[in-house]
Amino acid sequence: MASHRAPTMENRKYSLLSAPDLAAEDDAAVLAKLGYKQELCRNFTMIQVFGIAFSIMGLLPSIASTLAYSIPAGPAGMVWGWFLASGFIFIVGLAMADLGSAMPTSGGLYWWTHFFSSPATRNPLSFLVGYSNSIGLVGGLCSIDYGFSLMFLSVIVVARDGNWTPSNGVIYATFLACVLCHGILASVMSKIMGKLQTVFVVINFILIAATVIALPIGAKNRRNGGHYIFAHTENLTTWPTGWTFMLSWLSPIWTIGSFDACVHISEECVNATEAVPAGILMSIGSCWFFGFIVVIVLAATISPDLESVTDSKFGQPMAQIYFDALGKNGTIGLMSLLFIVQFLMGISILVAASRQTWAFSRDGALPLSSFFRPISQRFGYIPLRTIWGCVFLAAVLGLLSLIAPAAAQALFSLSVAGNNLAWGIPIFARVVWGQRKFKPGPFYTGDRFSVPIAWTAIAFLVFGIILCMFPVGGPDPTPQSMNYTVVINMAVWVGALAYYYIDARKWFTGPKITIATDDLTEQQQVALREEGLEVTNSKGQAVATSNDAEAARKQ
Repeated sequence: MASHRAPTMENRKYSLLSAPDLAAEDDAAVLAKLGYKQELCRNFTMIQVFGIAFSIMGLLPSIASTLAYSIPAGPAGMVWGWFLASGFIFIVGLAMADLGSAMPTSGGLYWWTHFFSSPATRNPLSFLVGYSNSIGLVGGLCSIDYGFSLMFLSVIVVARDGNWTPSNGVIYATFLACVLCHGILASVMSKIMGKLQTVFVVINFILIAATVIALPIGAKNRRNGGHYIFAHTENLTTWPTGWTFMLSWLSPIWTIGSFDACVHISEECVNATEAVPAGILMSIGSCWFFGFIVVIVLAATISPDLESVTDSKFGQPMAQIYFDALGKNGTIGLMSLLFIVQFLMGISILVAASRQTWAFSRDGALPLSSFFRPISQRFGYIPLRTIWGCVFLAAVLGLLSLIAPAAAQALFSLSVAGNNLAWGIPIFARVVWGQRKFKPGPFYTGDRFSVPIAWTAIAFLVFGIILCMFPVGGPDPTPQSMNYTVVINMAVWVGALAYYYIDARKWFTGPKITIATDDLTEQQQVALREEGLEVTNSKGQAVATSNDAEAARKQ
């Protein structure tokens, strides 16, 4: 019988890391239990994990970008639509926090789907979730940078007193320059990216404070009363008033998204089992609370002639609200700060998108996975190639803005419907097929509440997908006002499943093990098998343990 040298403690430690000093042994061990070697550098603290999600949400710029959804319902729709929808989003966050604490990995959403789903569904559903999430995050980058372009150009329009209108070509050129800048910054600033999230959060709060203080002062002679703010409804659409109110929920649904960034950054944060759920809930809770204050201030200072705001000559309702209260110079100042924060949002979401697509390529699911898979040590152990892959895809998708505003609006849908599907399926898989396999982490909502929370989250996510597919203006849209969300997202979902059943089913088997199993202890090998992963040695042969032998004797 061939002798087998017992692995030393140092060998076992190094087998979990692709390079020394990337992470503490405990963090690497948590990731190893999911089958992965530590390849990224863990330099994000809990506050910085919260920071990346909160930065992507970019509270005030996102509210500004989505006022077209909330203003038609009137001030009461703005205020209570925000409060109610945010509460449901927090419930979704609780369901995701349960999973993120138990199994923190960059590709968490599709990993959880594969782990909890039934044998017949795990591969296609995992494949679908991975693509929907990856493209949804890139769609979020597109919509953020497109919003930046509109805000940046609106400052020029205000400076020219409304006597200039940017063409679609100018909008796309601004968008493209923004995307390329984000690619460069995400590449060269990786070593301080965690610390930058704290800076981004501070700048966000400076903008929120400036707006909340300046608008009531500027509009002191024409502020709206409490009844108007909290009880006055309008209907600037041809939908029934009740449905117009429901459409106002799209503003918080779009704004308080991308909290899954905490999951995607989990392989770069310290103490991920606690940092990931904390980041998810802190970011959602902060946006819920501070966003409620912001929309109350906007409702208190907005012109009662709401159509003049939505049809502003500046091209941005928020610019009109600033202009009415603060005049030209005040508007230029705050809109400039607004587009700066919007620009920072793009950096953070590109980081999150690149980690998800890298994780997906690590498991061989993307075209050219072998090209995108390598980690750049020179730039600080980051997935440099997937950063630029996301930049390229965003630049291509951004070409929709050259067609028409309705087509550009479809960019928003990729981040809402695509991510809602990617968030909902793993939660659904857990409660339907995998509840007995679920082992809670340090954060857990409890046996009594966890499943009801999960079902509430699923119902809301399904509702959100349906809601974002409705034409905003009314039931009889023109080609120019049509909501093409259903077209764009069905193309992604049907395309992903078609790709799987035509070709990928032959080779995609779910998450792969990347740790060196020859150096694992027997207990570690058993733990991996309990996670549903096949343990093989360096020769690709299945590894038998004494537990397997004991089980065989009992049969």
